[in-house]
Amino acid sequence: MPDYDPPYGDEYPRPRRPRPAEPAVGLRPGVLLLLLAFAVGAGAVGAWAGGRLFNRYGQTAAPVTNPDVHPREAVANGPLDAEEVEANALYEGLKPSVVNVDTVLQSRDRYADRLLEQQTGTGSGFFWDADGRIVTNFHVVQDALRRPNMGIRVVLADRTAHPARLVGAAPDFDLAVVQIDPPDGVHPVPVATSADLKVGQKVFAIGNPFGLSLTLTAGIISNLDRAIEAPTGSAIPGAVQHTAQINPGNSGGPLLNKAGQLVGVNASISTPNGGNVGIGFAIPSDTVNRVVTEVIRTGRLVKPDLGVRLYDHKRLRRAGYEQGVMVADVVAGGPADKAKLRGVRRDPDTGRAQPGDVILSVNGEEVNSPEEFQQAVAKLKPGQEAVVRYLRNETEREAKLVAQGV
Repeated sequence: MPDYDPPYGDEYPRPRRPRPAEPAVGLRPGVLLLLLAFAVGAGAVGAWAGGRLFNRYGQTAAPVTNPDVHPREAVANGPLDAEEVEANALYEGLKPSVVNVDTVLQSRDRYADRLLEQQTGTGSGFFWDADGRIVTNFHVVQDALRRPNMGIRVVLADRTAHPARLVGAAPDFDLAVVQIDPPDGVHPVPVATSADLKVGQKVFAIGNPFGLSLTLTAGIISNLDRAIEAPTGSAIPGAVQHTAQINPGNSGGPLLNKAGQLVGVNASISTPNGGNVGIGFAIPSDTVNRVVTEVIRTGRLVKPDLGVRLYDHKRLRRAGYEQGVMVADVVAGGPADKAKLRGVRRDPDTGRAQPGDVILSVNGEEVNSPEEFQQAVAKLKPGQEAVVRYLRNETEREAKLVAQGV
């Protein structure tokens, strides 16, 4: 018959495995003597230990606290090596030249009659001249241009904040210039050419990643003449690829050579996860120099243009054209029209579509995609003559076009 333990009453009994009966056992005299000896021995050990602590191996452990402890003597780090001296000197010398560039939502406090600001975005920038003009990326400040009640605020190395006004922008090159009332002792960043940069050359970035102001990182140039995408979708040619770690917030900050001279403006990273993986891109300093100068002169960049619209590239390749880009249309009165280039048109006699001219190169630079064509044209200046090699009816020809500004 099973034994039951019905904790909830007899209605829902819970079966329990029966326990075997245990025989009664009495203590023998020898066992009593052994227990007595053990107790005496334990007391002796306790008296010897005197309250000592033991670790898990039975060894005596040190006391947990010591009221007489003092700080340990710290030693100097020792002198910096040559590379560390170089990096520290660069940082200390250029730290006052690098700034935070923030976009802020502005509102009026009705009770205290003051302007309230709520930060909505942040990036980096640097002093271009002694008049308080600051270069940054267009995408850093574009919200301030598109949304009402938005302003631009610049925070200097000494953490003082200054309202900034927009001088002008070049969205196709992701560059903008803002200006503050210049504080005393403005130090513009010196500029080096990007034309003679070499892969493997050391570079440094100073900026504000994730809002961490004035952060220095170092790396090398890992490649040159990359194309990166501007906020407008156009290609920015000649970008510098480097390994100095940059992250959100570094945008608009300077990329510097070991002499502390500008070789690029940090603009973007390539990443699978949103963080830095050692692939950063900077707009080359020669492009920055040209574009910023034009923006300061006129408030905007006048872009070079050859007056052509291109045919759909995928359809062109499917049609059997393996190189070049085809002219779909020419702008009336534009450079291509004046040079007698032809776009796609219909034969007046048969009504059949006739192919346009296929541009093969611009100033000796081969163009095999719309992006490469844009990059080649972007290197021109308005008023500059460009030699265009093209294919018409299986015959190669050349034409000289004078770039216009748009």
